[in-house]
Amino acid sequence: MSNENEAEPRADLARVLAARAARLDADRPDAVARQDKRGLSTIRAAITAFTDADSFVEYGGLAAPARSDMSGAADGVVMGTAKVDGAAIVVVGYDYTVYAGTQSAINHRKTERIFALAERNGWPVVGWWDGGGARPHDMVLPARGENPTFVTYARLSGKVPTIALVTGRAFAGQANLAGLSDIVIAIPSATMGMAGPPLVAAALGAWLTPEEIGPMDIHEAAGAIDILCPDEAAALAAARQYLGYFQGRQGPREAAAQSLLRDIIPENPRRAYNVRRVIDGLSDTDSVLELRPKFGKAAVTALARIDGWPVGMIANQPMFLAGAIDSDASDKIARFIQLCDAYDIPLLFLCDTPGLMVGPEIEKTALVRHSARILTALANATTPFMTVVLRKAYGLGYYVMGSAACAPDLLLAWPTAEFGGMGIEGAVNIIHGNELNAIGDEAEKAALHKQRTDELKTYHTALATAQRFHVDDVIDPADTRAILANTLAAFPSPDSDRSRKRVVEPW
Repeated sequence: MSNENEAEPRADLARVLAARAARLDADRPDAVARQDKRGLSTIRAAITAFTDADSFVEYGGLAAPARSDMSGAADGVVMGTAKVDGAAIVVVGYDYTVYAGTQSAINHRKTERIFALAERNGWPVVGWWDGGGARPHDMVLPARGENPTFVTYARLSGKVPTIALVTGRAFAGQANLAGLSDIVIAIPSATMGMAGPPLVAAALGAWLTPEEIGPMDIHEAAGAIDILCPDEAAALAAARQYLGYFQGRQGPREAAAQSLLRDIIPENPRRAYNVRRVIDGLSDTDSVLELRPKFGKAAVTALARIDGWPVGMIANQPMFLAGAIDSDASDKIARFIQLCDAYDIPLLFLCDTPGLMVGPEIEKTALVRHSARILTALANATTPFMTVVLRKAYGLGYYVMGSAACAPDLLLAWPTAEFGGMGIEGAVNIIHGNELNAIGDEAEKAALHKQRTDELKTYHTALATAQRFHVDDVIDPADTRAILANTLAAFPSPDSDRSRKRVVEPW
């Protein structure tokens, strides 16, 4: 117990207090200045800005490099437990001011320790992966070279949410940790790659800058990052918002006027529209967080809230390929299903697709295998899901977008919905081919084709389909949000068991 009357601490305590102070930003002005020059916060400042006040409990803050001729605050890794909006998490970040944030023998022990605690206690992990991979002159390893950091982190998949923040330069080991994370949040000035300039030069014989190796526009288009934010503060805000979806219902919020939903779908079925307007209209105000917006553009995947309830939305995007599902969209959808299912977030499918993309070029992308990933993920998911057919619901595209065959917990259609095993015009050519081919006059043939098409369309309208009870109901679009909210409220609470339901594939 401390004595408040003592003028100075005892010598042993003084040594500890001095060592503890030396790791803090206040005692490292040169390090702070170097980060300021990079336009970034120090890792300690970033953690302070991200977490609830006075909630951070540091682990391994007194760690030092294994070599006695080296020094560095906390051996380049700041980590511990904290709270965000009252919920416990793990934070861990590399300190770029300590040997460029490189990974060493001691700081590997630190990360292994905190990842194991995250698994044991069910704590989400938020990591700042800013660093240059291994520190070879300080990598004192056992004889066989075991390094379980990456294995320990990989074992968190599907057990606890993991978020990678890439705000600086993430190469080699740090890039690998980013790739193992559930989502990657980055800023435009960041760069990421499986090897930095020295290794690239050794392999390719050319010296490239970090920005030439892995700029963020490349990663965004390729789907390697999930969210690109304008700056560091926005990246922290996105990470905080993402964590919130795993904390259950939050107080109900306002939403846009629901009557606006009635006019989003064009009366002309050939006209495109932006499905993000539907997502925004159904969701609580400012609650939508879209993932991978520039990858797999034929689909939109987003986390959102409806009346405070978290939900994962998967929507076909008529603005790209008319909403036809290609290989990139398949990968994007399948992985998002896994993510939501692993953490018991209900899913909402917004269907408007003419089917899977077709033709010789798309077959070169192995669509037969990529598209199968969607149904494999959905058929084996246990989280509740709902489907709203907005317009087109054709063929295997509809099948994998939450059709009746997949047994959704709620299957609704808007009045604009149309159903079919394939596009109506193509179906007419097949069903009535002999009848049409027997007509020599082209005008007469066209008239009959239109007649048969209209008949088939009438048979497959939303109302006719509901009369055959292939959907649960056809609704006024303005009622959709209220119906979804009531259904979300009816779902049972997820099991609190921390055992993993499924691995979330990195891709």
